[in-house]
Amino acid sequence: MFAVHLLAFHFTKLKEDQIKKVDRYLYHLRLSDDVLLDVMARFQAEMVKGLGRDTNPTATVKMLPSFVRSLPDGSEKGDFLAVDLGGSQFRAHQVKVFDDGKQSSQLESKFYPTPKEDTAQMCSLFVQLFEYVADCLSDFMETKNLKHKKLPLGFTFSFPCKQTKLEEGVLLAWTKHFRVRGVQDTDVVSSLRKALQKHKDIDVDVLALVNDTVGTMMTCGYDDQRCEVGLIIGTGTNACYMEEMRHINLVEGDEGRMCINTEWGAFGDDGALDDLRTEFDRELDLGSLNPGKQLFEKMISSLYLGELVRLILLKMTKQGLLFNGKVSTALLTKGKIEMKHVSAMEKHKEGLSNTKEILTELNLFPSEEDCVAVQHVCTIVSFRSANLCAAALAAILTRLRENKKLLRMRTTVGIDGGLYKTHPKYAKRLHKVVRRLVPTCDVRFLLSESGSGRGAAVVTAVARRLATQRRRIDATLAPFLLPLDILREVKDKMRAELEYGLKRETQADATVKMLPTYVCGTPDGTEKGKFLALDLGGTNFRVLLVKIKSGRRRSVQMYNKIFAIPLEIMQGTGEELFDHIVQCIADFLEYMGIKGARLPLGFTFSFPCRQASIDKGTLVGWTKGFKATDCEGEDVVDMLREAIRRRNEFDLDIVAVVNDTVGTMMTCGYEDPNCEIGLIAGTGSNVCYMEDMKNIEIVEGNEGKMCINTEWGAFGDNGCIDHIRTKYDREVDEGSLNPGKQRYEKMTSGMYLGEIVRQILIDLTKQGLLFRGHVSESLRKRGIFETKFLSQIESDRLALLQVRRILQQLGLDSTCDDSIIVKEVCGVVSRRAARLCGAGLAAIVEKKRENRGVELPWYHFPFAVLKELAPQCDVTFMLSEDGSGKGAALITAVAKRLHNVGQK
Repeated sequence: MFAVHLLAFHFTKLKEDQIKKVDRYLYHLRLSDDVLLDVMARFQAEMVKGLGRDTNPTATVKMLPSFVRSLPDGSEKGDFLAVDLGGSQFRAHQVKVFDDGKQSSQLESKFYPTPKEDTAQMCSLFVQLFEYVADCLSDFMETKNLKHKKLPLGFTFSFPCKQTKLEEGVLLAWTKHFRVRGVQDTDVVSSLRKALQKHKDIDVDVLALVNDTVGTMMTCGYDDQRCEVGLIIGTGTNACYMEEMRHINLVEGDEGRMCINTEWGAFGDDGALDDLRTEFDRELDLGSLNPGKQLFEKMISSLYLGELVRLILLKMTKQGLLFNGKVSTALLTKGKIEMKHVSAMEKHKEGLSNTKEILTELNLFPSEEDCVAVQHVCTIVSFRSANLCAAALAAILTRLRENKKLLRMRTTVGIDGGLYKTHPKYAKRLHKVVRRLVPTCDVRFLLSESGSGRGAAVVTAVARRLATQRRRIDATLAPFLLPLDILREVKDKMRAELEYGLKRETQADATVKMLPTYVCGTPDGTEKGKFLALDLGGTNFRVLLVKIKSGRRRSVQMYNKIFAIPLEIMQGTGEELFDHIVQCIADFLEYMGIKGARLPLGFTFSFPCRQASIDKGTLVGWTKGFKATDCEGEDVVDMLREAIRRRNEFDLDIVAVVNDTVGTMMTCGYEDPNCEIGLIAGTGSNVCYMEDMKNIEIVEGNEGKMCINTEWGAFGDNGCIDHIRTKYDREVDEGSLNPGKQRYEKMTSGMYLGEIVRQILIDLTKQGLLFRGHVSESLRKRGIFETKFLSQIESDRLALLQVRRILQQLGLDSTCDDSIIVKEVCGVVSRRAARLCGAGLAAIVEKKRENRGVELPWYHFPFAVLKELAPQCDVTFMLSEDGSGKGAALITAVAKRLHNVGQK
């Protein structure tokens, strides 16, 4: 028993001594966590450099856009072919993808001799390489009885390529053992297509060129939708990940994400890792096919680790540290130790016996001490490989987390490669170091069971799905893309309606009512005094005190308070509505301490009114969700006066009732006397302008001008624009409080745009193009998609991550792709609204130009489309900063000034 313990002690001591000896000798290969964190920071900086348009040319990590923009969503289906060239084997695949709700697929493959040293280096022309690939594919299709079918193909090509689209890629450089002449700087997809064309009996469409790393990510992404990183650790090494488009300066556009093929094997080619490279790394590099290139890969991948071990053992032997200093011919021979030997020597139980056997085959006659030392050399070399790989991977994971602005992230890394799969300890070491370096990332490592070839087929399937989806989305949104000839037609019809509304004999039947406002002047700068203003037109009601000063100290000071109008008041009785308004006025007067003053008041009432004078307005009809009873056909000024009398607390001098559009024009007119048009593009939509009295047949007199409130929201109520209304417009109209009314407004105003978007989203979801085909309960709710969300989503500054958060607030669980589509829908709907509004406005400015009898009048007002529809009018925009409430006070002030002038 004592002898057994003594033997065990002797072996343990022997092992410890040998390990310490090797550790001292190879201390440069042992990397601390501080060193790895430094490597991680260096790699992060190199990633940023590679993504920049100006810095990319000098970056070693090329960060190549793959044009793979979407991960699998489970709806892919069909038969696909794939070929896989670049690793230790060449493979052809048939992949059947099933849309059965289980995200299942079936893979059938055939392996062919790899065109490497014996073929690839000896090829005098690149044509031979691609003809070989085409011949193998033809053979595979014959074997599987596929020659009668037209099939899409994904091409996995595991070398650095510069892509400008998914189905195109120019080879930048060969790596690993490939050295075929004539391929570099050519499009490999074009070369493959030419080779395939020689096979007249097969019909194959190459839809996607995919790096093996990207293929691995997509293969794993099909099984786990959290997978957004791909990693290869085999003959070569590389990584890819999903980057935000806004960070990729090499590609146009900033919407969504794109897979970036880092080509990290070249990390350090600029000397960034020279302090970590040992004499053995330098010797290995000098003896390689591409000295000075792929230096990071040469420290990590299985193609080089065996040779690295050989070089270390050779030097240790020459220094008398191993094998009694006796060097064998085999140990002097390049390539005699391969990765399979390193893996065998590192096995847990049989590792030492494997080591003895392998060394004996190399004619080295090792002692037990030698076997222990050699095994530890293998461990240090492979452990350094795992450490360096973990540091670079940690940099990618950190970037992903920071892109998402998360404190903690859960994600999946898809992995393939012989070193990771077959080495007994590599995977466990890699996982452990990654989790130590990025404790804020919960990482699942998913092994790619079926290789990158299946991934190429998945990329092809996704590409075909996206192309089909694109066609269907385009078809859905096409009716919103109004060409110029349609907009000119809208302009002409609006112009005709304007004329109908101004004429006595046609005014009653006109949809655009052209209501006289009895506002006959704009501010001239002499207005002064204190005025009250009320502003009612939406879900909020404002009361304002406006102080106007004239002369050199000309200014306008405003004090206001906003009050809510509850839905039950909006849709209750007229008496309740006006009593609520007077209650708000009383609160404001109390708040400002002016309850006893009888001030002149201007009432902004943003609903269609027929006016007989500036202080008399009969409500034609409610819009914008108001439905208060006993108001239509009544004078709203009288209703306000009666409500003030009922309260019997204060008295006011109601001088003017004005539309919000007129108030806006007057507000801007105070700043710029050229402003003679007012436009509201908000909850509702309307326009007013100063018309020559001689053209207003419904009002007596021919001298001067009067502001006309067009009430153009009702344009089209006679069916004249039905041909441009979509089924979504009809659904919104039918579900509104006033079906068949305000049709133009329902296509252009804020109250309805969100609802139009919601109807489109429901349709796209039912077509399976959004939200995984699931129409959620929240999406079914009318009004859930408010126009404020539409504006937020369309903001140029808003990243898709924030768009997803907005959708989540609405109870809509969206993917990145969903967010892109939603943003596009919002853009299409709001763009149509702006263009339609611009077409209507073009009719107004053209009329003003003709009234003036000039070629090029100048206005302050909106929309780029005006330049196309009214080229003879130079229109500028002026935003009303203070709203229509200030305008009501100014109208009151102007009316008072004109009244005083009249009395004199």
